[in-house]
Amino acid sequence: MLYMKRGQAAVEFLMNYGWVLLVVLIAVAALAYFGILTPGDSLPETCLFFPGISCDSFRVNNESVMMIIVNGGGKKLEEVSFTVLGEGPCQGDTSNIEKIGNGDKKTFTINCTDSPVSGTAFRRDIRIDYREVEGLPHSKVGRLDTKVE
Repeated sequence: MLYMKRGQAAVEFLMNYGWVLLVVLIAVAALAYFGILTPGDSLPETCLFFPGISCDSFRVNNESVMMIIVNGGGKKLEEVSFTVLGEGPCQGDTSNIEKIGNGDKKTFTINCTDSPVSGTAFRRDIRIDYREVEGLPHSKVGRLDTKVE
């Protein structure tokens, strides 16, 4: 009886790898449960609009959303404002209205009527409304992903 039957060898092979797979799944579940594998903490913070409009810096705290916007689009923009879209804190709140010349930098502040909670993720669409000088009004949507300070 030195040789195992084929069925017994196959069952032992599957059992050994099954136990290994079970241990790996339990380890991953434990890491996720204790917050080590929380993707929200490791995702990059971003502020993206369309080519020509960029965020030089941004911050979200309990009271407001602040963005330093740079106009690199080659045209002077008037009546520029930002609005938080979607459901949740700051929804529908709008920034101050400014003019931004080509190459200029302006700070826009959106005061939140419903305060975000410190330490939580702030992942929202932000609409920019603007008008080119002697042009038609435009509205485009960007994205802000950061952590509330």
